[in-house]
Amino acid sequence: MHPMVKPALRRAWRNLQYVQFGSTPAHAVVVGPVDTASGSLLSLFDGTRGLPRLREEARVIGLPDGQVDALLGRLTEAGLIDDATGGGPAADALRQRAGATVDRLRSDHASLSVVHPEPGGAMARLAARGAMRVQVRGAGRVGAAVAAVLSASGVGLVEVLDGGRVQAWDVAPGVLPAEAIGERRLAAAGRLVREAAPVKAPRAVRRPPGGPPLDEPPLSLVVVAPRDGLAAYAPDVPAAEEWIATGTPHLYAGVVEATGVVGPLVLPGGSACAGCVELARAERDPAWPRMLAQWRSGSRGEEAGPCDLGLATAVAGLAAAHALAFLDGDLPASTGARWEATLPLLDWRSEQITAHGDCTCGAAGQTQGERASGAGTPQDTMAG
Repeated sequence: MHPMVKPALRRAWRNLQYVQFGSTPAHAVVVGPVDTASGSLLSLFDGTRGLPRLREEARVIGLPDGQVDALLGRLTEAGLIDDATGGGPAADALRQRAGATVDRLRSDHASLSVVHPEPGGAMARLAARGAMRVQVRGAGRVGAAVAAVLSASGVGLVEVLDGGRVQAWDVAPGVLPAEAIGERRLAAAGRLVREAAPVKAPRAVRRPPGGPPLDEPPLSLVVVAPRDGLAAYAPDVPAAEEWIATGTPHLYAGVVEATGVVGPLVLPGGSACAGCVELARAERDPAWPRMLAQWRSGSRGEEAGPCDLGLATAVAGLAAAHALAFLDGDLPASTGARWEATLPLLDWRSEQITAHGDCTCGAAGQTQGERASGAGTPQDTMAG
């Protein structure tokens, strides 16, 4: 182990004895009282020294035996210590790649080190992302941006599914360029994903003619981000049947008529699904199924829908963040819930979606899981 005080957390002395790591209440920790000896040790926890060398240097400057281990134990318990060599074999392999690859993910690593307190946990999660496969359904302003962000965040294989050709209104800064107009969406989105990836390119899936894919990893997540946002606001039940049957988690996101939607994240058999959404809406509004059938039957073709660029970018960013949180092992706030924001005020609001007893997904009566909430004030820990 090569311990280091997490550099992502800003450090400030509250007074002569207490030091605070972190500026925001969700992750801030106050350490103290800190004597002169402990203060000198803090500067040695920088990831360049193993424990034997740290103990030796502590003896050289006259500190008693056990001082290093005692302080390190308290800082680790407070979630302030990372391991510069931790994370397991996959993390070691990631570190051994070209420096540019690791540098591209350095900010992501810093963020993960704040969120996950255990030493080496951040690098382990970055390495785990590289073995995951995510499918994005839709290559419009929302879907293409989500795919690019996931790829740039280290997800190993990001597939984008969509038809037709890129239209002028699909173009967005940092996503699909104007040069892609007229190109097949599938090809344009694939190039976007490859160029965004921190590694040279996501590995290709070998598909023999007329046969199933070879060596294709299972889907970790499907992000449903249709260009026509109605299919995100009112998810199509038959389209989700395969994901429910195979237990594939899926997240809805899109923009419909100047309203942005993120969620629900569906955990098949564990949280509300598209069928639950449809049944609950029909109970509240008996005319809803009739109107929905009319809207779905009226093909919009390649018509430009009301999809404000700023709102689409916000939806894509939130959806990608929720997807990454899930891939990293957490349950984001979109699990069994939908977040909406409408122009022009953009007041994000959340609607909890309860699993419906008449739905065949089997989620009714199941425990969805617990989400941790951040503390309102910095955590205090005695480390002196």
